[in-house]
Formats: sequence, C-alpha cells, structure tokens
Amino acid sequence: QVQLVESGGGLVQVGGSLKLSCAASGRTFSTYAMGWFRQAPGKEREFVVAISRSGGDTYYADSVKGRFTISRDNAKNTMYLQMNSLKPEDTAEYYCAVSTRYLSSTVASAYDYWGQGTQVTVSS
Repeated sequence: QVQLVESGGGLVQVGGSLKLSCAASGRTFSTYAMGWFRQAPGKEREFVVAISRSGGDTYYADSVKGRFTISRDNAKNTMYLQMNSLKPEDTAEYYCAVSTRYLSSTVASAYDYWGQGTQVTVSS
C-alpha cells in the first residue's frame, strides 16, 4: 500500500508560478514510476507529466511542455511539479500517482495509487 499526499496548490494570477509536492509513504519509493494528472470541472482526467523511477526520463503533455517541470527526490520520497507561466486553462484539481507495474506511463490506468488531489486555480 502506498499513500500519497499532494500539497502546494492555490490561487495564482495568469503568468504566475506554483510548485506542487507529492509525498509518498513506503520504503521503495525509488522503484515507482510517478506522474501528475489533472481534472477540470466537467472534463475527464488528463495526463500532465510522468517521470521514470530514476528520474532520468520525463514525458510531458504538449499543453504544458516548456512551462512545467517534474522532478523527484528519492531520498525524501517526494515528487515535485514546478509550474510556470500559468494559464487559466491550467485550472484543475491536480493528482499525483504511482505506478508499480510500469517504468513510466502517460495512461491513467497504468497507475495503481493516487493522491487526494490539490486544487490549482489560475485567475485572469
């Protein structure tokens, strides 16, 4: 069982920045592929970014490429999402997720554990 706790969400103006964190329980954090997904009201959950177990490989949705940066600190059992140049369309609940079965994935069904989410609101 893996427990994930996101933090760092909030209200920010267009063009601003936020840094999300995802703290994971367990002693095998470095063996997990991880990812961030988001869900806006009335829309399906969508992939944002994924990172491999070592952190050496990352995959970004086109909509966030060049603005968001994913990273992980395996010594702290924590993953981060630095979000810059935020846009109103980035407004959503952001979820971190762990995959114990894949090296990395952009597909929600590949992930086994999910956090409770943290709200990001970008005001214009």
